[in-house]
Amino acid sequence: MFCTEGKVRYSELGADAKLTLPAVLNRLQDCCIFDSEEIGMGPDFLKRQKRAWVLSFWQVVICRLPGLGEPLRTYTWPYDFKGFLGYRNFKMEDGAGRVTAFANSIWTYLDTQTGMPSRIPQQVRERYVFDPPYAMECAGRKLHLEEGMRQKEPVRVAKSQIDTNRHVNNGKYVMLAEEYLPKDFKVKEIRAEYKKAAVYPGILYPKVKELGGRFLVSLENEAAEPYAIVEFREDYV
Repeated sequence: MFCTEGKVRYSELGADAKLTLPAVLNRLQDCCIFDSEEIGMGPDFLKRQKRAWVLSFWQVVICRLPGLGEPLRTYTWPYDFKGFLGYRNFKMEDGAGRVTAFANSIWTYLDTQTGMPSRIPQQVRERYVFDPPYAMECAGRKLHLEEGMRQKEPVRVAKSQIDTNRHVNNGKYVMLAEEYLPKDFKVKEIRAEYKKAAVYPGILYPKVKELGGRFLVSLENEAAEPYAIVEFREDYV
């Protein structure tokens, strides 16, 4: 199990003086990258192999959003590899050891030359240390669109949203989707399915629907094919 530590920064706070949802996702993602770097399987290794880990699904449960200066420990560990898929858990703890968030994620090992999934090689499997999965109710990796979703104004992809894989970073989709939440919607769980990679320059076509305790956002291309589907829930089910 790999761990990073650090206090909540002012730059990570929202208007309510609490850690923002994008900041939570950034901390989880950074922890994951540092874990791979620690064992020599980070971005430079992947680039040489012409491979990349691409996030396919997030399920993040928010127990509490900490405030400025609070110490946070972020943990991550892989718990299974199957074919071209990697399964990884996360948890965040405050200074008293109380869990503030936990997550499940599914990653695709991708051939960057073909854009197709690639079977995880034994060389990679052997370097990772597996731990048992976190005790949580894991949601299915597929999110389904609902009838009657409302079209919103198109959004241009910004250069600042692009990561080292040359497409919109997974956390940026959630940040964009969060903009459509009703004012008093209190997020307890985020589920996000990533289906296609949006790039710069490009345009996202959002569709939204409120469903009583949950809010669904689909960020699509001009042909109405989703890049990412994000679901926000007010309760962890």
